[in-house]
Amino acid sequence: MASTALAAALARRNIHYGWVVVAVTFLTLLVTAAAMGTPGVMIVPLEHEFGWEDSQISSALALRILLFGLFGPFAAAFMNRFGVRRVIVCALSLIAFGMLASLGMTRLWQLVLLWGVVVGVGTGLTAMVLAATVATRWFNHRRGLVMGLLAASSATGQLIFLPFIAELTTRYGWRMALIFMCGVLGLVAIVVTIFMQDRPCDVELPLYGETKVTPPPASGTGLLSLLMSPIKMLKEAARVPIFWVLFATFFVCGCSTNGLIQTHFITLCHDYGLAAVTAASVLAMMGAFDFIGTIGSGWLSDRFDNRWLLFWYYGLRGVSLLYLPFTDFTFYGLSLFAVFYGLDWIATVPPTVKLTADRFGPERAGMVFGWIFCGHQIGAASAAFSAGFVRTEYSTYLPAFFTAGALCLFAALLVLTVKKSSGSGFRAAPVPARG
Repeated sequence: MASTALAAALARRNIHYGWVVVAVTFLTLLVTAAAMGTPGVMIVPLEHEFGWEDSQISSALALRILLFGLFGPFAAAFMNRFGVRRVIVCALSLIAFGMLASLGMTRLWQLVLLWGVVVGVGTGLTAMVLAATVATRWFNHRRGLVMGLLAASSATGQLIFLPFIAELTTRYGWRMALIFMCGVLGLVAIVVTIFMQDRPCDVELPLYGETKVTPPPASGTGLLSLLMSPIKMLKEAARVPIFWVLFATFFVCGCSTNGLIQTHFITLCHDYGLAAVTAASVLAMMGAFDFIGTIGSGWLSDRFDNRWLLFWYYGLRGVSLLYLPFTDFTFYGLSLFAVFYGLDWIATVPPTVKLTADRFGPERAGMVFGWIFCGHQIGAASAAFSAGFVRTEYSTYLPAFFTAGALCLFAALLVLTVKKSSGSGFRAAPVPARG
């Protein structure tokens, strides 16, 4: 197998194959993030072509975001049972099918089914749970930095793809933009098939930072056990107070990022006279600064108290959202917002994953974080729908942005209620592993 030969060649040069897995995972998350952000470019074109209202389109996008989160814990269980590579290829195939099938849609229910359910499930099978699984399985040292790199892929997806997708949509229509995305998804599936490995022991390596090869956990006993393992993990995690603090703060994180900015920012700018390509360029600017901020956050999370990092991240994000209406929506004012908001966009992920892994252990961190990420997507879905509803009813998005800013300030204070821990005392039943 190509990956085994490459792992051996890299080992002779003292390079751990985990970095190849990180690169493949980064590429996967980059493309799925672009697929998640693509519908936000198409709200206005769909309104014009089909006569659908923003609130109707937003209901489909909200369902997609909700399923994106709800499938997180089960995605972690599927990765444990069937392997990371198989789950990723299945996810990319689902996303591409949903987008291709939507080329011929004419009814609102088809939008809900394809963009809401099919694309939602497909993106939910990867999401940040994939990043947490790879970081905890392959790395003992540099785990925070790796998580920062993988979390930054969401921003990079916007940086690379959204301005181009907006240009394609403007020049050739939204269908051509979807065809382009499907082609990219197919190429990434090929790369994953060739280079992705599930665990370090598959290429006879220890975790990065360790010297002993760790065998995989025992295989699961069946489908029912597989499907119930996330529920059992939720019951165990729900007894630990930090779980609910991280769940609540990540709910606010979702409200103020994917659900609001990623879904509605381009339409918000359209309401104030900015072209879609210009608004997408501002989003790309946020992506560029978030790439820096999230990698920096990963580096900081390995060295400083993650509770205080989250306090500053949520606090500064809240201030930036409250400032947005005062930018007058000039390119200069939005650029200033993009810098401060962008540095903070996904920066909350590495400290949250670190706190999760510290309290629940590396093997369980992926599934527990899946439930925490579910809170993120419930918040995002709530914001995606409510912001669209507010715009439809009151012809403005501003109340939704003010509310998100206030929630961020609340989250900043809430995270300080977490007590500093000297280690994990968590105990739970074994998680089914890949057969």
